[in-house]
Amino acid sequence: MRRRIAISVVASSLTLSLAGCGVLEATGDSSDASPTKGNDITVGLLLPETANTRYEKFDYPIIKERVASLTKNQGKVEYANADADANKQASQLQQMIDEQVDVILLDAVDAHAIAGGVKKAKDAGIPVIAYDRLAEGPIDAYISFDNELVGEVQGRSLLEALGGDIDSSDKIVMMNGSPTDPNAKQFKQGALSELNGKVTIAQSFDTKDWKPENAEANMAQAIQAIGKDNIAAVYSANDGMAGGVVKALEAAGVTKLPPITGQDAELAAVQRIVAGEQYMSVYKSYPQEAEAAAEMAVAKVQGKDIQFDALARDRVDSPTDKGIPAQLVSVVALTQENIKDTVVADGIYKVSEICTAEYKDACATLGLK
Repeated sequence: MRRRIAISVVASSLTLSLAGCGVLEATGDSSDASPTKGNDITVGLLLPETANTRYEKFDYPIIKERVASLTKNQGKVEYANADADANKQASQLQQMIDEQVDVILLDAVDAHAIAGGVKKAKDAGIPVIAYDRLAEGPIDAYISFDNELVGEVQGRSLLEALGGDIDSSDKIVMMNGSPTDPNAKQFKQGALSELNGKVTIAQSFDTKDWKPENAEANMAQAIQAIGKDNIAAVYSANDGMAGGVVKALEAAGVTKLPPITGQDAELAAVQRIVAGEQYMSVYKSYPQEAEAAAEMAVAKVQGKDIQFDALARDRVDSPTDKGIPAQLVSVVALTQENIKDTVVADGIYKVSEICTAEYKDACATLGLK
């Protein structure tokens, strides 16, 4: 992927400013537009799994609400979740093609395997926008977070957690994401760009389907090979797997947990951060990503080319296509220090949701109230 961070930030800001001033709701035709659809449109939304709580809690409802607001409540979202099953998602995609939805937002379970389905949609005249994961095949656009930057932030945070007396012989376990998810490769590359040469990667796993139970089994294997007292830190690519890592360490009798990373700012992970069981997560503004995706989908199908181009100013390459229009959204390292300024300030969680009875004392220590 060619990364243009400065451009991605500008595009993100532009998304919000366009929406804020009502440009995206405009119904007048622009000189370069060829509108074939009005507000009565159907957006197909294909999400990959439910193990990560973000998809059901944030992505789907936010996209549904934004599509409704952009179309004066005339447009609708047809939603399907694949439950981490690539074959199931292929069938769901085919069903949306058969039903002739107007545009598809696709978060692929297997970015390579879905390429044939993407081509079928293209042949049927249905634009496909890759959402969150860069699917292969002739997609029309891509929106996600800057994935290499995510890995870099995780890697830097891990080094910061280890402190100034870090030694290149310190042993790190890497719990990477699913090998079928192109994002996982980018997270890994970003993390390794920070970690290589500064620590020893003693064990590294590509975790099937991102499942916490698979991460737990992998971590148990790493503990067996390295020794529970010889693990300086654990790079976990997301929060769900971080939970599995914690379970494996505690089952092995580790009472002082090493620094552990994560991603997605899941509620359980935020609580682990509060309690000192997980060092950090990567907070990604799901509302910003989801709203921009809805805006791209509606602009694309309504032929609003100026708005669409403004929302997709970056360019990325997939294994099958080059120069794909894209928007890359920036990210933030979430630690004990900035919980209030990120997930609480953005309305993702209330303090009362984070600071349940089990975490009340830890929250008080951090000034969360």
